[in-house]
Amino acid sequence: MDWKTFQALLSGVNKYSTAFGRVWLSVVFVFRVMVYVVAAERVWGDEQKDFDCNTKQPGCANVCYDHFFPISHIRLWALQLIFVTCPSFMVVMHVAYRDDRERKHMAKHGDSSKLYNNTGKKHGGLWWTYLVSLFVKTGIEVAFLYILHRVYDSFYLPRLVKCEVSPCPNLVDCYIGHPTEKKVFTYFMVGASALCIILNICEIVYLISKRIVRCANKVKRRNRSMPVPPDDYDDPFNNYDLPLRKQELKDQPPSFKTASKLPFRPSALKLEEKIRASAPNLSSFS
Repeated sequence: MDWKTFQALLSGVNKYSTAFGRVWLSVVFVFRVMVYVVAAERVWGDEQKDFDCNTKQPGCANVCYDHFFPISHIRLWALQLIFVTCPSFMVVMHVAYRDDRERKHMAKHGDSSKLYNNTGKKHGGLWWTYLVSLFVKTGIEVAFLYILHRVYDSFYLPRLVKCEVSPCPNLVDCYIGHPTEKKVFTYFMVGASALCIILNICEIVYLISKRIVRCANKVKRRNRSMPVPPDDYDDPFNNYDLPLRKQELKDQPPSFKTASKLPFRPSALKLEEKIRASAPNLSSFS
């Protein structure tokens, strides 16, 4: 497998990723691809040749090896790396689709007309594509860890396995080549896979929380931009229950409503009684 070509294809994802995505890509290439290419392949090597059983029965060693190692660790990790990195190409393909739409739109309507401010910015459909790719990558990582644990019954590699599968004549002891090295690399690759799962979950939480904050800020700006009537707004249809200020009461001529609300109503009644008492009684002249 040409890992350099694979790295060149996947490096385009880096400029469209968040900070967590860049860390994830670094972990994949430094702690998984490089370790796989430089060391892990050499440690496993021709593992069936190093699988030694204490019998010379023809076919016994081959059957026992196939029973305990139905799929090689190294090939399983190669499939895992390919499947895990493939969802990232969804983002690159979506950005390429946006670029093509932008180019066609500008060719039709002129260079000043644009569909997107930035084709690589994670808004709209590209945000959903990026989020779906994270969920797919996380699911693939968990699935391969489950397969590895299910096939080998654990992540631990024993030094000795006991086999009684036909055509072995009886219970046969078989020894694994380089068991300590293989166990160390197995734990290392499992740990790197778990770290990638944590980074994917952190990036999912980051994207969703950032989207929620952006939507909340839009709602706040929309509420602030709505016109609010001032306190002294004079509505002729809905001002009967607004309290009048003292200065306004002094400036306005007396009316029935204001007179009924004035706190000096008793003194006004006394003045009115005095005026009536001093007025001549005109009814006696009739």
